Amino acid sequence: QVFSQHCPFLMGPIEGLADVVTPDTDIQDTLSIFELASAAGIPCEVDPALVTALASNRTEGSSPEEDYKVSCLLLVFVAVSLPLLAADPAAVYSPELDGYTNNLHCLAKAIAQVAAALFTVHSKNIESHLKEFLLV
Repeated sequence: QVFSQHCPFLMGPIEGLADVVTPDTDIQDTLSIFELASAAGIPCEVDPALVTALASNRTEGSSPEEDYKVSCLLLVFVAVSLPLLAADPAAVYSPELDGYTNNLHCLAKAIAQVAAALFTVHSKNIESHLKEFLLV
């Protein structure tokens, strides 16, 4: 906010670039724009640092198809684990923390961010995979 007030001539173009990104935009261009926006403190749909970390940790010798299947299976694992996490005795809301003691309130954002980064690495449609996740 301070940066926007003191340097609107610098933040304006960055915010404009971040607003122009669509799902049809080339993935490398999107990641470059999101990296610039993230460095300027603007929240992005896909975390470019997470995408870079996931892309660099690909399994040696495995095909991109296998990595994609592992990413899909990870989402299935998370979907199957959600009822167990919700039934956990540590899942108690704490007014002092303004959240759950086992950080269960952060799970939705974490799932969305990790899924977005995983499927960005594989150049797949994030929205359709998250819809499938909700169906599971």
